[in-house]
Amino acid sequence: MNMELISGLPEDVARDCLIRVSYQQFPTVASVCKGWKTEIHTVEYHRQRRRTGNSQKVLVMVQARIEPNKTETGSTKRLVNPVYRLSVFEPETGFWSELPAPPGYNSGLPVMCQVACVGYDLVVLGGLDPETWKASNSVFVYNFLSAKWRCGTQMPGGPRTFFGCSSDDRQTIFVAGGHDDEKNALRSALAYDVVADVWVQLPEMSSERDECKAVFRGGRFIVVGGYTTENQGRFERSAEAFDFVTWKWGQVEEEYLDCATCPMTLVDGGDEEESVYMCCNGELVMMRAHTWQKMGRVPDEICNVAYVGAFDGFVVVIGSSGYGEVHMGYVFDVNNNNWRKLDCPDGFKGHVQTGCVLEI
Repeated sequence: MNMELISGLPEDVARDCLIRVSYQQFPTVASVCKGWKTEIHTVEYHRQRRRTGNSQKVLVMVQARIEPNKTETGSTKRLVNPVYRLSVFEPETGFWSELPAPPGYNSGLPVMCQVACVGYDLVVLGGLDPETWKASNSVFVYNFLSAKWRCGTQMPGGPRTFFGCSSDDRQTIFVAGGHDDEKNALRSALAYDVVADVWVQLPEMSSERDECKAVFRGGRFIVVGGYTTENQGRFERSAEAFDFVTWKWGQVEEEYLDCATCPMTLVDGGDEEESVYMCCNGELVMMRAHTWQKMGRVPDEICNVAYVGAFDGFVVVIGSSGYGEVHMGYVFDVNNNNWRKLDCPDGFKGHVQTGCVLEI
């Protein structure tokens, strides 16, 4: 005999109650009883949360912790050695919080690590060890249902930093480009099955791409910009996309970007129109149907842009007014074409290296 999810309530009503809980309560819900734990781990449970509008969009960012007592002599703003952690921003509520550190990194995340999400898993990849500055191939997976970390299989192929990273949001994370320990730009690419904890080597790109950016758009893994070893620091405008049907990289699109610049702010819009956003020359720009268009001038307070995140017709931009200044956030409403300043608590005004958007 099956036990009732909630005593005295029909199953459909009980499920309707459970799908309304906040993602922050998932670990507590799972600890109540076996039936509730089983329920919140089902695919149908999360499908219903999204269908009924009870899922929550959150931005997870690799952000420097603000500690004024550890600033340089004579400065009240800049940290000597910034310590990075994972901060979480809920756009609907304006609430900010911090995730626990991965195993062995209580003193700070690997510098320039990358993050990507798959379902209810947040994956932290690579970066430079904050103590030794050695490149790390580490993989850590944080599950929002259990609020626990697990170690994943390390990235194969030797040290790799400043690589492009994206996911299909379902099961797989993709990595491409970057450079090795000798600062040689890479053209190799990898795919990581988060569920199976298995890495697969992809065919090499047509050219090396150090400091590139990657997005998953229209069912394709697209790697944008970067530069070769010989042209270090001279960013290209080109992009190339991996076709999973042919298992090959497509023809290089030489003028994918409007300008030859670092593509670090490039981000998938997360909408049905398959939009792509980035900040370039002080403007927020959007690509839709292979055409770039200006959306609005970036506010002066965040003109030194560090991070861009997008979801549901909104674009979050984190930046500062200059080097060493505190970082603030603004949201651009694509439909109404206007900016709104975010209320960033004092503990969440540090530099943001990277981030990703999850629906949980």
